[in-house]
Amino acid sequence: MSTFDKAKDKAQQVGGEAKQRLGEATDNEDMEAEGKRDKLGGEMKEAGHDLRDKGAAAVHDAKEALKDDK
Repeated sequence: MSTFDKAKDKAQQVGGEAKQRLGEATDNEDMEAEGKRDKLGGEMKEAGHDLRDKGAAAVHDAKEALKDDK
């Protein structure tokens, strides 16, 4: 995952957490729910990027293994 993608995902998670806590502190259920959604969305994006990177690494390793067999 690129550093930029990772930073965006973390920023979304931190922003969501802040929004959730502000919603809790002010008894604003809509803001709290929106914060939870933002945080979860950032976590899901991060997991997706991690999975993509692991898949790319596995493909690279397989290609290298096939090259070595020749």
